[in-house]
Amino acid sequence: MSTVLARSLTGKSIVGTDGTVFGTLHTVSANADSGTLQNLVVEPREQDQSTPISTGTDANGRLLVPVSQVKTVSDQIVVHPEAV
Repeated sequence: MSTVLARSLTGKSIVGTDGTVFGTLHTVSANADSGTLQNLVVEPREQDQSTPISTGTDANGRLLVPVSQVKTVSDQIVVHPEAV
């Protein structure tokens, strides 16, 4: 697997494997003690406020998608739909 720098991911679209666009990546959260990546913090699409959220949001209303749900990273970040 190739190395991907976190700064190159900011602003990428987050889409489900079913084609649903959830928003754009704001940042990635990590465990401060272990350094383990935890969640994609996603700025949701303004046009669609009906997106079901099963993983919650942060204090600013951004979606939290577990990193374990990431399927692929290329021009977009593809996640399993059940993640959001």
